[in-house]
Amino acid sequence: MSTTVIQGQPTTWQIDSAHTQVEFEVKHMMFAKVRGRFTTLEGTLALGAGGDLSDAEVAVVIDAASIDSGQAARDEHLRSGDFFDVERFPTLTFRSTRVRRGSQGALLVTGDLTIRDVTREVELEVTETGDGIDPWGGQRTGYSATTTIDRRDFGLTWNQALETGGILVGNEVKIAIELQAVLQTD
Repeated sequence: MSTTVIQGQPTTWQIDSAHTQVEFEVKHMMFAKVRGRFTTLEGTLALGAGGDLSDAEVAVVIDAASIDSGQAARDEHLRSGDFFDVERFPTLTFRSTRVRRGSQGALLVTGDLTIRDVTREVELEVTETGDGIDPWGGQRTGYSATTTIDRRDFGLTWNQALETGGILVGNEVKIAIELQAVLQTD
């Protein structure tokens, strides 16, 4: 997906988990936002010869237990059977099925997101943020991506009704990704 092409050859890029963030935002009590992130993930980007996007592939695996919302008790609840049920479903995965250019130059990456063993198609709007050589001679590329999902589509249905009306946890989840990947060489 990067504009960098290596001698017209197919390329594989390893996601640099130390420099990649997968963050989420959901409403709490209908008016406040709670943000969190997953801290452990791995994955690859693969490009066809000449940087061809038509056969680009993205594959990511996220450790569900690595969820971090900044509050230990909430994180334990999110790991429980009420939400991610990390004992039974230890990973969240994303595998692209299609990559294309959208209007205004953004990339649209469609793929299968699996949470709690439920797979749904999602579309990420992706912006190429740049590329360059790191201090150790590795070639890097970067992307920003966003999407919104309904958590109920993935079996994340726990909630509580509020006395004043509404629900405790919003159903719409905004996801934002800052990704950096390193070119793999033989």
